Parts: sequence; structure tokens; C-alpha cells
Amino acid sequence: MAGRISPQDIDAIKSRANIADVIGDYVQLKSASVGSLKGLCPFHDEKSPSFNVRPAQGFYNCFGCGEGGDVYKFLQKIDSLSFYEAVEKLASRIGYTITYVQGSAPNSDGINRARILEANAAAAAWFQSELSSAEAETGRAFLAGRGFDKAAAELFSIGYAPKGWSGLLDVLKLQGFNEAELIKADLAVAGQRGVYDKFRGRLIWPIRDTSGATIGFGARKLYDDDQGPKYLNSSETQVYHKSQVLYGVDLAKRDIAKRRQVVVVEGYTDVMACHLAGITTAVATCGTAFGDDHIRRINQMFGTSSDGPAEVIFTFDPDAAGQKAAMRAFEDSTKFIASTFVAKGPDGLDPCDLRMAKGDSAVVQMVADRRPIYEFALSQKIAGHDLSSYAGRIAAARAAVGVLVRITDLGARNQYLRQLSEMISIAPAEIEPLVAAELQRKRAADVTAARRGENTFTPAEQMPPEPDDHVEFEEFIVPNGNDPATRFELRTLEALVQVPQAFETELATRVLNGLFGQPSLVMIAHAAAQSMAAFAATNWVATIAANTPPPLHDLLRSLLFAKLPVATEDDLMAYGKQIAAACQEKLLARDKAALIAALANISIETHAEAHSQIQQQLVEIENQRRALKDSL
Repeated sequence: MAGRISPQDIDAIKSRANIADVIGDYVQLKSASVGSLKGLCPFHDEKSPSFNVRPAQGFYNCFGCGEGGDVYKFLQKIDSLSFYEAVEKLASRIGYTITYVQGSAPNSDGINRARILEANAAAAAWFQSELSSAEAETGRAFLAGRGFDKAAAELFSIGYAPKGWSGLLDVLKLQGFNEAELIKADLAVAGQRGVYDKFRGRLIWPIRDTSGATIGFGARKLYDDDQGPKYLNSSETQVYHKSQVLYGVDLAKRDIAKRRQVVVVEGYTDVMACHLAGITTAVATCGTAFGDDHIRRINQMFGTSSDGPAEVIFTFDPDAAGQKAAMRAFEDSTKFIASTFVAKGPDGLDPCDLRMAKGDSAVVQMVADRRPIYEFALSQKIAGHDLSSYAGRIAAARAAVGVLVRITDLGARNQYLRQLSEMISIAPAEIEPLVAAELQRKRAADVTAARRGENTFTPAEQMPPEPDDHVEFEEFIVPNGNDPATRFELRTLEALVQVPQAFETELATRVLNGLFGQPSLVMIAHAAAQSMAAFAATNWVATIAANTPPPLHDLLRSLLFAKLPVATEDDLMAYGKQIAAACQEKLLARDKAALIAALANISIETHAEAHSQIQQQLVEIENQRRALKDSL
């Protein structure tokens, strides 16, 4: 459907969505302070949480990398979407029907993200219904041969794509989809003989994101005359980015967070076998190597290292490709906020084959018998060396010290050094100089990489501290942050954006229009004064942001996410009222000073009536000040 999304719909969708729920699909959020949630930032690598969300105001901010904005900005950044695509994704999530304004398109071809998701959902339903057809007997036999019954197929929504040329294409056309949309969704292919189904004569696994939306498909070859690859996955689309996808994450995410464990297997059937055996934290990549984006997603589901120990358990095939993947996982092991392990089945069986051969309990035992990845890597490094000769043992030691230097815990490093010593029959004293030399080489390489600007993962102990109080905010955003007047202005704006309901509307208007002097804060106060129609409403901060010059957006977010000295919602309101009272006191004092100055310039003999009126106003101000003090 072509057309620009109406501004009314954009506002309505955002107001109905809970930003914490949306971000919670990507980041495990924990309560941080009153009205604020915290988790690991999904936009940069960190082991201590600096990513904050304020659901009531609808904003997020990371004090580590500076990313921040509203729910649309988050979706744009996390899923590489355009603004309109982010709106469509959020609308699809909450079941909101968008009204398009004719005359312009959300994207160049008029095919939006929501439409692709609708096509995927319709395709998944049709594939699943086709699994019960007579033609799909081969597919059902394949599943049965691997220990998967009808209930298992239904749990994972497995389907079947018939052999025909355009079965899915014809069905979805009847449902209102056109060829361009189905090609864009990678469900159909345009060839010399016309448009035809991408998946034909194959078992189909729908691939879903954390919210449960079908974003792509994996298809397994069933017939000998199929000249395609064994597994055929969806290509990159507006909704499917394979470097970020983990198959099974929709089923596993809750238990991953709860048990603080993830089991990484190599294929769809391995994920099925693990889940059916009770290992409900199993996931797999989709036709690509395990990479940094996958690591970030897993770390985000774990939460933070302070939540307790977590573990990532890899299973790999015993062939050369599997062993290479295992060593690549070892190289990346320090990027996790978890301990890493390798689980190997007896006789090299993967989880699916092991379950078929020995049952569910054997899969559970395989995971329970996991080995630390460092121990596995040591075994791999010394494999192939002639340990019967001294020269061979020294060569094995030189190959293995690269594993030891990656262990940052000195106690654990010494433990594995002794283990290596026993494995190759060389005294620890002979291995220690090799470790020292490798450490020196590694440090030099890290320095060189840093100078080149290469991406490195900073250990937690070297991470810059998170801003933890107002003074740090002031030093960062205001040059004269130690000035008492500026400090009071900061406190006032923090309270106005975080707890506006503590201020009467008339008072807030006076404060915003006349109480600020620091130039940057004056500009934000002016933007807030322009936004009074939304005062204390759910879109209060968003309206201020719309009226604030973009260079000051970071400053506005720092005010919104500043930590206030409160512990409960009641404390928050009380704090806001204290700030409001202090503002009122300042305004009354300013009014009093102005009246006294005016009084000094008026002669009582010639302007007796005006003099009397000013005196009455001064008395009224004093009464208000006394009443204000009595109320505190």
C-alpha cells in the first residue's frame, strides 16, 4: 500500500506502545530508580549497564555511547529501518491499522515492512497446512525418521512447500498480495519463465524474531532431483537480517533470561531436539557463522553480570568445519558476559542424532557434561603434535599459550597452565616464559590495533564509569556546572521534565518564561514554554524535544535521565513539590525586589495611591511566602 502515514497515526501509535515492552524484546531491563529501567546497551559492547529507559516519558538514553531517543528512533537503530518502517513495525506489534495519505510512499517501491510481515505470516500458515497433504508424506517421513511427531511439528510450526511452480504465489495472490510484494518478501522469484515460488518441494521452518513475528524461512531439501543446496534460507529483506537472527529465540528467550543459559547448536533439527528434551534455551544461527551481532543479542537477554553467573554452551559437529567454528567461538569467548563451554555428544553425535539414538536423557547429559571452552581449545591446539618427543611437546606448548593469555582471571590462567603442563608432560616453569612472551606480543598487537581504530572489546574493569550524580552531568553539559545558580536551574528543569505534575500549570509557565539564565537551559526552557499545551501529558517530553534545537537534544535527555535523590514514587512527588516551592520562593523574592525598587522611585506625597498599592502588593507577597513556608 502506497502513501505517507498520517501524523495523527504516528502520534497515536507511539502513545499506545510501551517503550519498555518494545525495548524489552532486545534488552533485559531491570528496575534502576524511580521511573527508570536499566540494561546493557544494544548499540555498543559493555559489561556494566549504562542504558536507561523511562517508560512514562517514552525515551531511552545510553550514558556509555550517547545513543538516545524515542521508540521510533530505537527501532530505526536496532533493526536498520527507515522512520516509516519503524512506525509500521510498531503499528503491527500493537495491532493498529495505519491510515495512509495518498500521494507519497513510505519507501521507493511502496512496499512497506508491515506488508512483508503479513505475507510471511500468510505463507507460514499455508506451508503448515500443506504438511498434512498427501504430497507431504516425504516431509512427514523425514521428520518421523528424526524422532519428531505431529505435536513437535506443530510446536515449531513446520510446514511443507509443494513441488509445483507457483502454489504459494497463487494462494497469496488470492489473499490480496501482488507479485512485487512477494518478490520483495523473498517468497517468490522473477525468472525468465516468469514469477515462481522460491521454496518448492521442501520442508519449511518459519524463522521468528523475539516478538514471534515470522521474518523469514529455512527450507530443507527432500528430493534427489532438487539441484539446490541442502538448506535454502530466506535472503536479506526489510525484515530478515541473517547476521542478527537466532532460530528458536522466540521460544527460548524467557528461559535464557530465567536460567541465564543459552545452548548454541548448529541446525533447526538440533534446536528441536534440545527443546523437546527439556533444553529450552537452545538456539541456532540461520545459514551464517556465529558473530558479534549474535553475541550482543545473547548478552542483552542475559542482562548484566551482576545478575549472577551465566553460561553459553556451544555444540559443534566433529568435522573440520565444526572444529573451525569451535575455535572461532573460543576467539570470541571474552565478548560474552558469561562463561563459555563446549558440549560434545558421545561418538560426535549432534543433539538430533543423539536424541534419536539414546533418547532425551542423553541430550540433557551431553549439556550437563560440558567442558570449559578454554579446556577444549587447549586440546585442539595440542592435537597433531608429537608429544613423544621434547621438541614436539615444546611446539605444542607454543601453540597452546595463545589460549592461556586470553584468560584474564590469573587464578584460572594458572590452573589451566598446570593442566596444560600435565597434558604435554612439560614442567610449568618451562611454559611460563612462553606465556610471558605471548602476553607481551598480544599487548603490542592491541596497542597497534587501537591506534588503527580497530574494533576491540574493552574489559569491564577498563570501562569508563557511568555518570552517577548531578555534578558529573553538570561538568559534562554545562561549562560552569559548579555555579549555584546554574545548578539550581538544572535541578528545576530536571524536575519539570521528570515530574511536571508537581507544578501548577501557572507556576510552570512563569518558571519557564522567567527563571533561567544559562543560555542552553534558557533555550530548553523556551521550548518547554512553547509546549505547555502538552504539560504533564504523556507526550510532554516528546513535545519539548520537537521544539528544541537538535544540538540540545543530548542535554534534554541528560535532564530526563538525571538521577534524582528519591527512592519511591511518593518521594519523587515530594521532591518535585520541593523544587516547585523553591521556584515559587525565588519568583516571589524577585517580585518583592522589583516592588521595593519601584517604591523607592515613587514619592508618597505626589503618588500616594500608587505608593499604597505597592505596599499592599508587598504585604500580599509576604503572606504568600509565609504560607509557602508553612506548607513545607
